[in-house]
Amino acid sequence: MFAVATAAVLVTMGLALVRAALGPTVFDRILALNMFGTKTVLLIAVMGFLTGRPDFLDLAIVYALMNFIGVIAVLRFSKYGHFADPDREEVT
Repeated sequence: MFAVATAAVLVTMGLALVRAALGPTVFDRILALNMFGTKTVLLIAVMGFLTGRPDFLDLAIVYALMNFIGVIAVLRFSKYGHFADPDREEVT
């Protein structure tokens, strides 16, 4: 049963990569990469359960946090073109 779940997660990861490559807009691509990261977290958790290593869940949580922060950073960069605070005036 868990092998089927692992295969299903791998298939959806492949579909997310296809969507990231073919997405018509930048936001479609970012969403597909976010979905890929989420499925990676799920895959790490399933593999940890299958191998009997609960410490994989810690790795999955860390990867989920990195994925979230990365997506927020990419969205901010795609909106403003830089990572600086948009309300702060430039000091010259």
